[in-house]
Amino acid sequence: MKLVILAGGYGTRINDENSLIPKPLIEIGNKPIIWHIMKMYSYYGIKEFIICCGHKGNMIKNYFINYGYLNSDLEVNLSENSVKILNNQKEDWKITLVDTGIETLTGGRIKKIYKYIKDDKFFCLTYGDGLSDINIKKLIQHHVKKKKLATVTAVSIPGRFGDLEIDHNDTVKNFSEKRSSKVVKDRINGGFMVIDPKVVKSLKNDQSNFESDTLTLLAKKKQVSAFIHDGFWQCMDTPREKILLENMWKKSAPWKKW
Repeated sequence: MKLVILAGGYGTRINDENSLIPKPLIEIGNKPIIWHIMKMYSYYGIKEFIICCGHKGNMIKNYFINYGYLNSDLEVNLSENSVKILNNQKEDWKITLVDTGIETLTGGRIKKIYKYIKDDKFFCLTYGDGLSDINIKKLIQHHVKKKKLATVTAVSIPGRFGDLEIDHNDTVKNFSEKRSSKVVKDRINGGFMVIDPKVVKSLKNDQSNFESDTLTLLAKKKQVSAFIHDGFWQCMDTPREKILLENMWKKSAPWKKW
């Protein structure tokens, strides 16, 4: 089972820090948020990751290439020009980092990693900026049970996000960009998804938007299931949300199960 992480966007709403580093490398505690996401999934046994790089993607590549050095104590011998790792901090992860382009939209990024997931029955998909205490195992079981082409996690959140319209069978009927008083349960797509590779094969080009184009079309065909999650969920779009997650990490982070 693989997790595809969309990590190539500009992240304009969290502008100050993201102007220097890509959004997925912004730290919560002393670890990048993408590390927290990967730890969440690896807790449920998903340890193979495909990262869709774009904006400042080389920095994400460098982080994982140098992961052992960055997360261990080192003994540096300048006379011998050698480095010894003293307490090697390992993760049982296999990571594929793919350059999916600077201006590519989400659907286009997923299309570019098709060759890495085309032989799988389904794969997990998420963004590089959101955390949750969602039970990934139950999410996957829900996807298998509902037999849809896509499953999204439906979370409750007020404010600026668009809504999901969900029927009594937990099938997504529509995606709306703005909130509506007619939407059942007032839920949004929390970004923790399970996707059939057949969906990826149908994506057209770099400018395909996975959310507004693909998921909306699948919903009209009744091919999107909603996994209802009433627990913790938080994205990191603004400096205020980063501070919120930082404070949670210092006390008791809801997403930390490892």
